[in-house]
Amino acid sequence: MTPDLMRSGTEALAAHQARGVSAIAGAEPYFGQGVALYVQDITVSFDGFKALNSLSLAIDVGELRCIIGPNGAGKTTMMDCITGKTRPDAGRVFFGSNIDLLRLTEPEIAQIGVGRKFQKPTVYEQLGVFENLELALKADRRARAALFARLSGAQRDRIDEVLALIHLKDEADRTAGLLSHGQKQWLEIGMLLMQEPKLLLLDEPVAGMTDEETERTAELFLSLEGKHSLVVVEHDMKFVDQLTEGRKKVTVLHEGSVLAEGRLAEVQANEKVVEVYLGR
Repeated sequence: MTPDLMRSGTEALAAHQARGVSAIAGAEPYFGQGVALYVQDITVSFDGFKALNSLSLAIDVGELRCIIGPNGAGKTTMMDCITGKTRPDAGRVFFGSNIDLLRLTEPEIAQIGVGRKFQKPTVYEQLGVFENLELALKADRRARAALFARLSGAQRDRIDEVLALIHLKDEADRTAGLLSHGQKQWLEIGMLLMQEPKLLLLDEPVAGMTDEETERTAELFLSLEGKHSLVVVEHDMKFVDQLTEGRKKVTVLHEGSVLAEGRLAEVQANEKVVEVYLGR
């Protein structure tokens, strides 16, 4: 673990101990220490195989962090632990300095501001693009409320804002099933943004996209940086290079642990990373 990670992690833990740990659905995370997500010594075993092996990392508020590594490195399992899909054998996961994610369910974790996008887009293909965003709007989703609710002017403005952000303003009335693969990816990202997440976990978001779609997706993510904390798991090194702009931190996972961390050029020059992931 790097000194910076140790310092930020220690500060986050000290803060949560001072403030008390919350496990209340809908509770507001406290980001006063500047850390959005802190993972400490997470271990997950499946039939004796350690998918995660004392994994630790910290994501700052507003940071865009790329996570790379070979297949089986533990990237998806890490996201599963953060979102409540998998319970680790050991370790801690904090959202801000006061929310213990391991004490919450998947829906509760989503409710407090953690959004996740899987590699394969999931949208309501029989509905229009606008309708997909309307359904995802952060509001009272109980059946009666959803049935009789009418969009306010502010809600319509928010949907229009997201449509422009995800490059689908001209496709608002189009049936989602008729969109290209890349457009469906953007729509699902838009649906996440309608939930107003503070942390976005994005699993191989440009897989299957054209070069043009990939470039526009990089522009989208860079526009979200600072407003949200983003964790992007990706294999496309050109896309990672676009996102990191030569200066942002990249984390390399291998066998369930952090193998290397630093700017992309630094990790690409790391002999261990070359050997296990990038190839000679």
